[in-house]
Amino acid sequence: MTQLWIDGAATEAGGDARPVQDPATLEEIATVRDATPEDVDRAVRAAQGAFPAWAATDVQKRAGIVRKAADLLQEHADELVASLVREQGKPTLEAKGEFSHFVNGLRFYSELGSKVRGGYQELPSQFGRSYGLTIRRPLGVVAGIIPWNFPLTLLANKLAPALVAGNTMVAKPAETTPLTTLRVAELLTEAGVPDGVVNVVTGAAETGEALVTHPLVRRVAFTGQTSTGQRIAELAGRDLKKVSLELGGSDPTIVLADADLDAAVKTIQIGRYWNCGQMCLAPKRAFVVSELYDQFVDSLVSRVERYEPGKGDEPAEKPKLRIGPLHTARQLEVLQEQVADAVDRGAKVLTGGDVPQDTPGGHFFQPAVVVDVPRDARLATEEVFGPVLPIWRVDDVDQAIEYANDTSYGLGSSIWTRDAGAIDKAMNGLETGITWVNQMHYGYDEMPFGGTKMSGIGREHGAEALEEYVEIKSVVVGGLH
Repeated sequence: MTQLWIDGAATEAGGDARPVQDPATLEEIATVRDATPEDVDRAVRAAQGAFPAWAATDVQKRAGIVRKAADLLQEHADELVASLVREQGKPTLEAKGEFSHFVNGLRFYSELGSKVRGGYQELPSQFGRSYGLTIRRPLGVVAGIIPWNFPLTLLANKLAPALVAGNTMVAKPAETTPLTTLRVAELLTEAGVPDGVVNVVTGAAETGEALVTHPLVRRVAFTGQTSTGQRIAELAGRDLKKVSLELGGSDPTIVLADADLDAAVKTIQIGRYWNCGQMCLAPKRAFVVSELYDQFVDSLVSRVERYEPGKGDEPAEKPKLRIGPLHTARQLEVLQEQVADAVDRGAKVLTGGDVPQDTPGGHFFQPAVVVDVPRDARLATEEVFGPVLPIWRVDDVDQAIEYANDTSYGLGSSIWTRDAGAIDKAMNGLETGITWVNQMHYGYDEMPFGGTKMSGIGREHGAEALEEYVEIKSVVVGGLH
């Protein structure tokens, strides 16, 4: 029975036992108990107890501990990658990529944390010379709630800036992917992170609500489904906790006539089907101008047909590409319903679109390309969290932007063109938190990332993320002569 991690040690949970399953084989690989509200209280109080000393620790020393932790985690790369493959289901190549992003995120903030500066302002005063300072103070206990699609990357997005800024954390991984996070917490302690600074509680919605509503939690950082984010905002709002929500997306990608076709097809293919399409920032809707539409569709279909559903390493036969399973049976069911809805409305599936016949067990789905999708179909109006790309023909960049904005989401977007005027229209016209130009949808540590509309509030990555983990205090000094 896998245990919680509280105050620097493994500890029993009091809730119901929950199996952890390999999505590729449906094998039960571990059993984890849900944390009860009492368990959550112990974890939060451990974090609160560790906060004063951690906040008072010199920022260079805090950064050094985080850097040392990254080095130790790198030494355990093979172990952590294997754990990620088993509990999340992604292929080994993709798990290695996620682990690399995770470690790089820790190192990025270990370097950035000591570079944050305050402000100074001369002030008018009747009481002698006065000046004002702005200082940044850590908030206290941070609740980090992590989804199942990228358990490590999305943990680093919250953990690294929180720790470097002087906060402590209680992390709650998704109930289906707790194992790698628990092992990371153990290694963080081994690397010198003081007891109580990082704690991990496991469980589902009840555990999460107990964490969000705990009176000692000052900050909630969440990545996940929009409906869950709305619930967290409601709960956290009662006590005016500081909240960031990185939620769902239905990212558009626009391909214009002067695009580098090969680069666009290859990059959109990787972006859409990586992690079996289970990425908030994946390009989920493609809008291609008429001049390039047929070539784009034919080229993409030929590439998508190379995917071979399965587990672990890349296929021995080239040029086959490995694609892992959907994470849960419910994910598979929803995806099938979304495709069926589009087909019922007249859409055509050009390749894939159903469960492969020759893959035993697991939540596998043959990657699909779909055309002639009505704009009111579920593939267009909902977030599609799986390996399906609908493609629409458009007349020009203006129509593409109009169609792209016809969604409640606003996370990411991209455009493929060399036309400076079209790029300017996309930069200013697309209603999203980030726009990539001739680039893959990728979250750079150096750049702020987050959404607009129903895709969330707040930012992760970049120096801007550190601002999410501090409160700014003004200090006025007067009476100087």
